[in-house]
Amino acid sequence: MVKEKSTTFFINIANVIQYLKTILRNIFTKKFEFQEFLKQCYQIGNKSVGLISITGIIVGLVLTIQSRPPLVEFGAVAMLPGMVAVSIIREMGPVITALICAGKIGSSMGAELGSMRVTEQIDAMEVSNTNPINYLIIPRVLAATIMIPLLTLYADAIGIFGSWLGINIKNTVSFQLFMNQAFKQVEFIDIIPAVIKTFFFGAVIGLVGCYKGYNAGRGTESVGIAANSAVVTSSLLLIIVDLIAVQITDLL
Repeated sequence: MVKEKSTTFFINIANVIQYLKTILRNIFTKKFEFQEFLKQCYQIGNKSVGLISITGIIVGLVLTIQSRPPLVEFGAVAMLPGMVAVSIIREMGPVITALICAGKIGSSMGAELGSMRVTEQIDAMEVSNTNPINYLIIPRVLAATIMIPLLTLYADAIGIFGSWLGINIKNTVSFQLFMNQAFKQVEFIDIIPAVIKTFFFGAVIGLVGCYKGYNAGRGTESVGIAANSAVVTSSLLLIIVDLIAVQITDLL
């Protein structure tokens, strides 16, 4: 039993490596589907912006409301905007946005490509001499890689705005004063690593979602399995990538 599981594990690793090699080999060809890439960018942003807006405001509100009482005890309420802004920009914004997109986008990619595999649309593309990697995989992976950082920046802005709303529940602070206090604590080193790691978050979501859907089984239940597996695997990998990014940033 253990031997079979070990063999399956290493076979899966070999398949993933071969999958990545195929994508990297095809990504630099002249047959880039730019229209499909733009379509996927629109769909990723359109599907996620509403949920991210609501989540961003709630995260800003909750961080502010929960952090205020301890700071009041130490007479450091003036530090609240800066502390919340740094927390959102460095960690909460990127991670929460990536996890939301893993559930929203990763599952969509897995289900869409899985249904195409079940209905033999991918096989038809291969028979008609159309490379499904160029048309289906690469545009989705690149779109996720580019859109996740943009969605993260949007989530950061909405989260900081939510923090301002949270402060104004008990106090009256002008938006200009709040922003001045918030960005006094934010440094260049806080923003750049957080933005860079979101590109890796997007690549992980796109690669895992497409891999699970593209390699789905033939039965109809495989679509659900592919979508569920895409969400679980990408979420776990996002946490691991974030841990590695934090360790690297800590060395800087």
